[in-house]
Amino acid sequence: MKIGIMGFGVVGSGVGEIIANSPDGLLSRSGEKIEIARILDLRDFPDSPFHCFTKDFQDILNDDQIEIVAEVMGGTKPAYEFTRQLLLAGKHVVTSNKELVAKHGTELLKIAEEKNVNYLFEASVGGGIPIIRPLYSSLSANELTDVLGILNGTTNYILTQMIKAGESFEDALHGAQEKGYAEKDPTADVEGYDTCRKIAILASLAFGKYVNSEAIETEGITKITLEDVAYAEAIGGVIKLIGMASKAKDGVYARVCPAILKKEHPLAGIDDVFNGIMVKGDAIGDVMFYGRGAGSLPTASAVVSDIIDIVKHKDKHIRLGWTEGTPGYLKDGAEQEFRFYIRLTGDADAFRRSGFQMIPFSGKKVQKEFAVLTPVMSGKEFQKLCAELKQEHEILGTLRLVDE
Repeated sequence: MKIGIMGFGVVGSGVGEIIANSPDGLLSRSGEKIEIARILDLRDFPDSPFHCFTKDFQDILNDDQIEIVAEVMGGTKPAYEFTRQLLLAGKHVVTSNKELVAKHGTELLKIAEEKNVNYLFEASVGGGIPIIRPLYSSLSANELTDVLGILNGTTNYILTQMIKAGESFEDALHGAQEKGYAEKDPTADVEGYDTCRKIAILASLAFGKYVNSEAIETEGITKITLEDVAYAEAIGGVIKLIGMASKAKDGVYARVCPAILKKEHPLAGIDDVFNGIMVKGDAIGDVMFYGRGAGSLPTASAVVSDIIDIVKHKDKHIRLGWTEGTPGYLKDGAEQEFRFYIRLTGDADAFRRSGFQMIPFSGKKVQKEFAVLTPVMSGKEFQKLCAELKQEHEILGTLRLVDE
């Protein structure tokens, strides 16, 4: 079986390495010899052991011997048009491209079904963590109700450094960049966009209907301070960036936000660049998936696993995907209920509200401030509360408490 690779960056080179170094193992697991016929990239790689590079997409599209293409370019341009043309030409495509799957997955999956080929994307959500295949296969007997997880290793590393080493957000981000965990422009990670695309894919697959990532309420970690970390510690919690989706009546709730998890929560102990995904089903209860969510070989292993799956079923369409979304399917997140953490200026002794829990603070305060936990309330009620509080206080920070 001859394959093509589009993009020879971190993931693409990892795919090449796995295939080149494990020919006998891949043969035994797939039943066919897997060979790289073409690698598409605009850059030159004079020191590469591969000698099949091209800068022309047509060399892959028009090669009838290439039956499977690994799209690991990232972004939507030109990845979307290339993928679309490949599927229409009857070639299978596997991808690690979360942005492409989140935005155009519905259309591309439909084309794959019509052409009796496969469009697989195990590597698009958890890197090396197997989550897509278990959702559509191993857990298919369950009515899934919730998916939530730590889906971005960069933000998890930053928050871990803030919690365990007392580093500021800025220092922790700089350290992540020095270690290669964060890009020079970390916006997609720290503002939550990467996590948003991943939870959109998981929600679409888990609940069977397309969830538009661009409509999901998304908040990153750039406003988290060491004071917030200390207050969370005082109530036995840690702060994590969480992507969450829950089945609702006639729809789904989905959001991305930094949240306080009690230390007993299954996701609370996941630190550094590791990811964790928790799935709830009516029959099986809670299931956890844990591992490295990024990196060359972990992500490439998921790409190659999809290639092997297609080789095993090369004449059969693997039923995978979701139906098109409908207006109103993604519900207003302000209807969901949580307990909320609020950090604000003022005199704690003068703050008296029924049902509110004052949070003790052992850290160094830079100004007169205090923090409280609200009773359980909806997002709309919380917005109204904040409007009232702003008449007498400056609100310094807010977070949701996720305790289940």
